[in-house]
Amino acid sequence: MTPISKVLERLDEKGYGRELIITGEHAHFDGIPNTYRSAQLTIIKVYRFEGESDPADMSVVYAMRADDGQKGFLLNAYGTYSDQDNPYYDDFIRDVPMDEQEDL
Repeated sequence: MTPISKVLERLDEKGYGRELIITGEHAHFDGIPNTYRSAQLTIIKVYRFEGESDPADMSVVYAMRADDGQKGFLLNAYGTYSDQDNPYYDDFIRDVPMDEQEDL
């Protein structure tokens, strides 16, 4: 299994190196002032990581693209360790459309 660090490195090389930060009904890519609603983003690739011996290693990386061409990623644990400290996360990510690209 490829480690998360390698996936993030590969995404960065392909222009997806900015982290998406969800702040309520909007989100923004780190370092970019533009804000986006979930409908303005598309999940283009999902990478899931399952810890064989430690449930804390369960995480997901979403490669995302905005309608205006900005690209980045969203990293989060799932299951017991999901992003429960962000009350907007679940509703926001559920509303992001998906159009998976195999070449990423």
